[in-house]
Amino acid sequence: MAILKFRIYFEEDESVYRDIAIPHTKTFLDLHGAILKSYDFDNKHQATFFRSNDHWQRGREISLEKYDKEYKVPPLIMSDTMIGSEIKDPNQRFIYLYDFNKNWTFLVELINVSRDEDPRLTYPAMIRSEGIPPSQYGTKGLLGEKFSDVEEKYDLSKGTEGFGEEGEEGEEGDADELSISDDEMSEDGGEEI
Repeated sequence: MAILKFRIYFEEDESVYRDIAIPHTKTFLDLHGAILKSYDFDNKHQATFFRSNDHWQRGREISLEKYDKEYKVPPLIMSDTMIGSEIKDPNQRFIYLYDFNKNWTFLVELINVSRDEDPRLTYPAMIRSEGIPPSQYGTKGLLGEKFSDVEEKYDLSKGTEGFGEEGEEGEEGDADELSISDDEMSEDGGEEI
């Protein structure tokens, strides 16, 4: 069985990508789920793949379902389409579009084909992760509930004792004692900055 290794770039920042290994006999539905999981997205929205060329032009559509829109050619359905059947060249590319309202776009590129399965992996498997992924629902999703728990526990909304607000006047004598002039540095054998 051939293992296909895809690199899935976040379209807006190519330094953010995930590598996913998947058997050629799996369907696009499996790849769809693996991409969402690797980027920590939920599975609540519409999605589609487009077969693509070297210039990232959209070709034949492989859709989660047939949507209420006009198609030039009826789409293939993800659950019925094996990935291996759509690999037309050794550097095959696809465009993956998720959540048609937000238009999350990922560039999917075949980067390796191997004959050997890794017995330590459960396929599909994310085998490499680079960069901080975009947050599907904004910063709240990025910080999550853990931040809320910390905020409540330590009451981060109030000022902390001993720390003033910027621009507050403190005792000027303390600041003078801590500062050392360039002349004093030179006299003490320190290097002048």
